[in-house]
Amino acid sequence: MSDYKEFETKMTKTCEALNTTLATIRAGRANAAVLDQIFVDYYGVPTPIQQMASISTPDPRSLIIAPWDHSALKSIEKAILASDLGINPQNDGRAIRLVFPPLTEERRKDLVKQTKKYGEESKVAIRNIRRDAIEKFKKQQKASEMTEDDYKIAEKDIQKLTDDFIKEIDKITERKEKELTEI
Repeated sequence: MSDYKEFETKMTKTCEALNTTLATIRAGRANAAVLDQIFVDYYGVPTPIQQMASISTPDPRSLIIAPWDHSALKSIEKAILASDLGINPQNDGRAIRLVFPPLTEERRKDLVKQTKKYGEESKVAIRNIRRDAIEKFKKQQKASEMTEDDYKIAEKDIQKLTDDFIKEIDKITERKEKELTEI
């Protein structure tokens, strides 16, 4: 009988990656996680903002990025402008302030669309894991390491696992969509 643990672990990691990605989508409130996907060209090396500056939240609608090396201010500003964050950074010469405006209806719809896209990509990843599992089971059956009945059972089990994770992804994306539309 085959072990499903490795496939379950991969599917769990896919859900965790989706959660991490969705945390970077801003929902009208200031959240330092929106900066997680932004890398700054720092002396020729792509560097995450968190590794080169302190990030604080003075109020619910703004973030302040204070780089430890003030010469990196322009680079950080450039990286934020180049990102799809949709916020103009305010550089005062010592720190960068990001003010999160309330989301417009149009921006909300765009973010919901983006959330759905990430959800679909995660579902595709889950289905690819299922395909890999079934291929592995087929090889085991051809090599006589697994009987025809065991193969059918394994195929059914991996399909159930896939369905469960697809439902989980739907729940995660639904939560984010609700968060985006309720603000």
